[in-house]
Amino acid sequence: MGHDLPLPSPQPSPASGRGSATPPSPPQGERVGVRGRAPRRPLHGVLLIDKPLGWTSHDALAKAKGLLRAAKGGHTGTLDPLATGLLPLAFGAATKFAQINLDANKRYRATLRLGERTSTGDGEGEVIERRDVACDAGDIAAVLARLTGRIEQLPPMHSALKLGGRALYDYARAGVEVERTPRQVTIHRIDLVEWQSPQLVLDVHCSKGTYLRALAEDIGAALGCGAMLAALRRTASGPFDIAGAITIDALAALDEPAREARLLGTDTLLAGWPAVRLPDDEAGRFLTGLRRRVALADAAAVRVYATTPHSAHAGAFDPRAFLGSAHILAGELIADRLLSPLEVQAARA
Repeated sequence: MGHDLPLPSPQPSPASGRGSATPPSPPQGERVGVRGRAPRRPLHGVLLIDKPLGWTSHDALAKAKGLLRAAKGGHTGTLDPLATGLLPLAFGAATKFAQINLDANKRYRATLRLGERTSTGDGEGEVIERRDVACDAGDIAAVLARLTGRIEQLPPMHSALKLGGRALYDYARAGVEVERTPRQVTIHRIDLVEWQSPQLVLDVHCSKGTYLRALAEDIGAALGCGAMLAALRRTASGPFDIAGAITIDALAALDEPAREARLLGTDTLLAGWPAVRLPDDEAGRFLTGLRRRVALADAAAVRVYATTPHSAHAGAFDPRAFLGSAHILAGELIADRLLSPLEVQAARA
């Protein structure tokens, strides 16, 4: 990259251009084992957080992890500080399957301001160009149609994409421009929610890795007036919806049992995959990694459960009996990623 400039530590981004009050201060981090703090514990499952403006995804994870006293956790898809909305957090055994949600499609509510271009592509940067807005709803619909499908994007400098262990926005804030490689993404659909010049509100359903800031600039360029991303909110990620999320403040207001009750089963990360149920003796062998014979068609990915009295009589798959993921080939069930026996016992408790 040919530079040796010192890079600043990331700072919470202001709410400029968002029409919002000053965002809450992110947590300063919590140390494990400090005198007076309750000890961490093994927890397993998925927590849906409504990330606040100005917080990094790591900020939200650190705070939720501390409130739950969870020993192990991670997030399943970064949200920039200037974005709000759905952030699924994985704890314990669920971290083994976090990549599934990282690779899942996402949905966003994006607010664009037409007629303005900024140095960052959003409300954080300086306005570098202003133009008259002369388009109508028909022009917008035509542009949205052209930008639907497989498109190529250049990752913006003001993004959380990591390069050399640093987010691109760290380099940008240090005044360093680095070389980036264009990537292909899929825009499944873009719906026009509201159009009142110069504000344009869109509902975007897209593949992982899509940069809504870059999409906003592409829309503005195609309309001939320029555009910047004024606000962004993630509303869905894979099988999860913002309606099931809780804010950090609301989580903090709950007592510990109520916080733990917000955890969804680890298997929710695999929602939509075909399910396979094994008798308890076969389940035990499967957990050791042994292949099991099954009278089922080939499948690239399945979720596997042990038979329990509850699931056997109710005809349902008890999430407490979740064993892991597998694939089926030539009549054999082959394990891909398994819970440990202790993790299965903890889920059944």
